[in-house]
Formats: sequence, structure tokens, C-alpha cells
Amino acid sequence: MTDAHQGFLDLLHAQRVWDVELPGFDPAAAPPAPLPLFHSWFAEAVAAGQVEPHTMSLATVDAEGRPDVRTVMLHDADERGWHFATHRTSAKGHQLAVRPYAALGFYWPAQGRQVRVRGPVTECAPAESRADLRARSTGALASALTGSQSGVLASREELVRTADAAWERARAEPDAEVASWTRYVAEPQEVEFFQGDAARRHVRLRYRRPDAAGGDATWVRELLWP
Repeated sequence: MTDAHQGFLDLLHAQRVWDVELPGFDPAAAPPAPLPLFHSWFAEAVAAGQVEPHTMSLATVDAEGRPDVRTVMLHDADERGWHFATHRTSAKGHQLAVRPYAALGFYWPAQGRQVRVRGPVTECAPAESRADLRARSTGALASALTGSQSGVLASREELVRTADAAWERARAEPDAEVASWTRYVAEPQEVEFFQGDAARRHVRLRYRRPDAAGGDATWVRELLWP
């Protein structure tokens, strides 16, 4: 083992997990459906000072079944599911077109909590996708107008030139349309709430639709071993 690798391991093993007072979680008092609990936990994460609680990991698979993951922003969580947006022509857009199924992961270390969501993904109507982009900041619009997401970039200079032009257009045309911009909804078939415990007696509550049924099917709640 090299000194550099040993230094990395020493640094890695010195890190602490949840060096804060963790809240309790009584799964018996949880609501019959996952959405109200997610809304509650999200508000509590914000109140606890969690940085960027609206970011989440989005996992998809490509045509060969190879997994891929990245961090994206949550745009909404309602009765339809968990919403996010991206270019339909991006890597994740192509993957979702072939295999329209995804897993989402929220991690809120300020309270030792995680939320995991799995289910099929559908595209929103074009009008909703356009409204999604208009509701965002000038910077978000400029980013959407810049280049071809996930495409190969020839040089940093090309990015700077294209981004500068995109910013100018975003300021001049706040309603500019981006045809590839698409809002997606992940319909939950499974939602798991994880509450960390200092004694490692972590609480894991999973909501599951029987036989992966959608619609108004009653949720099954079950505890999982940590």
C-alpha cells in the first residue's frame, strides 16, 4: 500500500457519521400513505438546516441494463409522484425512453434520514414542461439553452462562448422555449423511510403497493431489518 493510499484510508476512517442528536421516529404513528410523511420529513429537514434538501440521486439504467446515477433537483412531490426535469435528449432522457423506470434517493444527514423511491417514470405534457422551465430562474433557463447536455464538448472555450450567448438570450427572452426540456414524474411503487439511530437500531419503514399496482391501491406498510 502506498503512503498516499494509506493517507486516504486514514482520512476516510476518521470521518464520523451523524455527529448530531438524531430525532426519533415511531413507524406505528406514520400515515397510511407515504406522501404526507415525505412532506413532513422535508419540512423538518429544512428546519434542521439541511443543505439543499431538494436535491436527490436519480438512478436509471441504459439499454444494456447498466446502472447510471446523478444528482438532480426535485421539482414537486404530489399525488402523481416525484417530479424532476431534464433534456429529453440527455443521457438520462435516452435511458428513460428505453427503460422508463427509476429510483430516487434523498439523504438528509442533518437528521440521519434517507428516503428512497422506486417506480415507473412518465413524461409530463409539453405544456407542463414549458411551464416548468418558465417557473425557474434566469440561470436555469440559460443552462437549458446551453449546448447538448451529455454531449461531447470540444473545449472549455466553446462552453464559455455558448453559455455567454445563452445567458444573453435568457435575459432578453425569459419565455424562450427549449424543445427538449421535459418534466418527468416517477410514480412510486415503493417508498422507504430510513431513520438513523446512534445505537445502530435504524428504523426502516417501507410503503409498497401490492403487486406493484398503481392508482388508488392501498399501501402496505412493513418494517425492514437495518
